[in-house]
Amino acid sequence: MDTAELTALLTPEGLRLLDEVGPLDSTDDAARAVSRLRAAGHSPDLVAAVVGQARLRVRAAAKFGPFADRMLFTRAGLEQATRLSIAARHAGRFLAAGVRRVADLGCGIGGDALGLAGLGIRVHAVDADEVTAALAAYNLAPFGDDASVAHARAEDVDLREMDAVWLDPARRTAGHAETRQVASGEWSPSLEWVFDVLRRTPGGVKLGPGFDRALIPDDVEAQWISADGSTIELVLWAGALAREGVRRAALVVRGDDAWELTAPTDSADVDVRDLGAFVHEPDGAVIRARLIGEVGRALDAGMLSTGIAYLTSDAALTSPFVSSFRVRELLPVDTKKLAQALRARGIGTLEIKKRGVDIDPAVLRKKLSLRGDEAATLIVTRVGSKRLAVLADRV
Repeated sequence: MDTAELTALLTPEGLRLLDEVGPLDSTDDAARAVSRLRAAGHSPDLVAAVVGQARLRVRAAAKFGPFADRMLFTRAGLEQATRLSIAARHAGRFLAAGVRRVADLGCGIGGDALGLAGLGIRVHAVDADEVTAALAAYNLAPFGDDASVAHARAEDVDLREMDAVWLDPARRTAGHAETRQVASGEWSPSLEWVFDVLRRTPGGVKLGPGFDRALIPDDVEAQWISADGSTIELVLWAGALAREGVRRAALVVRGDDAWELTAPTDSADVDVRDLGAFVHEPDGAVIRARLIGEVGRALDAGMLSTGIAYLTSDAALTSPFVSSFRVRELLPVDTKKLAQALRARGIGTLEIKKRGVDIDPAVLRKKLSLRGDEAATLIVTRVGSKRLAVLADRV
């Protein structure tokens, strides 16, 4: 969205038109809406803004639920925004620490600020991009004086009256453009500035889950978070927001349920053992937090192979921190023989999982020419230099 589109949209006529258009689920729906609105004499900027927002609101429902119907977005802003259920969990940590005023530095379209304001915490949100800041102001308007928004650089915000900070340094060159991922040295504000703020002010910083662990300060709590099977972010908590004795944490969220694994440091892996009756795939947050060993000991399991994130056991145990599979048998790794074996077993629906091997599951599935009414999971991995194809069923 550019400034002209934003100016056209943020008028009584533009907002009324957006409500009248309603959700646009498909490209065909959008094309018909464009034709209808242009025929009615609306300007190109207004039509582009209204139709674009109607499409984005449909996509935003996955992150913001019914709140998406009264929010405004950019494509990049929606992509980078914290989903509301996770933002509420972040805000709960601030509330539990007795925080009442938070500076949200790099607020984007306001996802985390919504979570804070929703719990009664006063939030001052800023973003260096003018369009993004304007959308955040609109999204936070229902909270009145409890939520203020400014177009400003994070480095220029006076933090003296704030109890804590929340930082989301930019990992793209602009808040409203879909551009390349920038190198770690190009963050804005710089990581040096971010970490200096956290040494002086309690708070948290949201980073990508693949953030270089070598750059994580020793005195913060590093919490990796997954939601519905996808590892979505790393949060570094500092000061009163960091829990005593916790330096590594994996938070696993599925729907409204959540489980967390914590430790004072990285966990040593369990020993390697032979394939047992079960294979367990640790959640991505557990892998990123390097807490596989904690889960392995709880499941009485061993590593299937050194350096590959699969556990195996004979005990009929599982955990919210893993996906568990009951082993049926080992099958040939050769594609032609594997296809014959699967057809002989009538398997027409096959989930393919792989670690430690260079295969494309989509390409392999096509080559297998599956037929039949049965369903199963195929786990392709290696032990040392030997490849394994394990036929299994999800527990």
